[in-house]
Amino acid sequence: MPPMTTAQTLALAPETAASLHPADLAALLSRRPAEAGWAIMSTLPLTRRAEAFGYLDPALQLGMARAAPPRDFAALVTAMDADERADLWARLGPEAQEALLPALAAAEREDIRRLAAYPAGTAGAVMTSEYAVLRGELTARDAIETLRGQAHSKETIHVAYVLSPQRRLLGTVTLEDLVLAPAGRLVEALMRRDPPTVHAQDKAEEAARAIARYDLPAIPVINGGEMMVGIITADDAMDVAEAEATDDFHKAGGSNSLGVSMLNATVGLLYRKRISWLVVLVFANLFSGAGIAAFEDVIAANVALVFFLPLLIDSGGNAGSQSATLMVRALATGEARMGDWARMLRREVTVAALLGLTMAGAVSLLGLVRGGPEIAVVVALTMVCVVLVGSVIGLSLPFLLSRLKVDPATASAPLITSIADASGVLIYFGIASALLVNPTT
Repeated sequence: MPPMTTAQTLALAPETAASLHPADLAALLSRRPAEAGWAIMSTLPLTRRAEAFGYLDPALQLGMARAAPPRDFAALVTAMDADERADLWARLGPEAQEALLPALAAAEREDIRRLAAYPAGTAGAVMTSEYAVLRGELTARDAIETLRGQAHSKETIHVAYVLSPQRRLLGTVTLEDLVLAPAGRLVEALMRRDPPTVHAQDKAEEAARAIARYDLPAIPVINGGEMMVGIITADDAMDVAEAEATDDFHKAGGSNSLGVSMLNATVGLLYRKRISWLVVLVFANLFSGAGIAAFEDVIAANVALVFFLPLLIDSGGNAGSQSATLMVRALATGEARMGDWARMLRREVTVAALLGLTMAGAVSLLGLVRGGPEIAVVVALTMVCVVLVGSVIGLSLPFLLSRLKVDPATASAPLITSIADASGVLIYFGIASALLVNPTT
């Protein structure tokens, strides 16, 4: 979180809390217990309270839900945006849901049920049903008046959606188009036909990518019957992209997603999210130890080899991690697809060979100093091989995981490094055994 301003450091009197931006207020509340946070929130006007509540960490939202009087919390939920309301509903336990439901108006109850019915991670789960609708036969003047009447209850009126009587999407029209058009011009003459859409069952990340690709303030969501059911706005798409990037970073570091902010994570939660991968990697690293044990005679006859072992093994792991990071990102953004593997493999082999040769030239000089010409040849050949093998593993593993319907981000740096380490040990001492000494003699 950025450094707090002077205003933020003041005691949170009602007038101070009301003067803060909702995001800044939420950042301050995240440092307080839920009960204290609700005491501050309850001093705000309802609309401001709902805005600030939407910025809170999910764990703190649930804490405030338990701390708030049921009637006050129901009023807050009613004032929230539809998509945030549905997200909160999905996090509440059955008892809290049962207690909240009767306090909501029928429209909010139906909206929650409909939005919460979509599986987590889909476009339907992050969309909002609060979008502006116009009829094609309206004039520009009448359309502006219609939007003025809808503005207070819609997520945005910058883009309005023209629907048929069966709620099929006919086109979109922007507020700018309406303002600049002659007053008597019909909406159907101004609208953009066949706009980009996403299906409710599509992944939320696909919707976020579509918004970025077409530079849209919002993208309409349609169901299996081609009827419009909601929109995903650019700010919600940013939240989706941030959550996906955070999840990928956690996986790349060899841990599971926390689900809460790092500041609010408990010791037990951090332990549970990190221990599984660490235990798996402990056993994976046994292969490296077994490889070293298999070449004890080679090592005993050429002790200088030990000096270069960390350098060579780490180089293979680093090259693999670089390659995997690039590929995971390319797969996540749609830049690369399964059919691109062979083409990218050919290019990666060329790049890895060039990298390996460059690094081999540098390490061979150390080999000459530490062990003489024979050692220099061994470490140079090994450097080329381990960089090649590490890069190929780093490139291929994300593709393999995608084929197995596993998140490519699971090809984390620790996993790549462990595989490259074991491979590097076998390559290093295999080359040394062939060029330096025959253990059977």
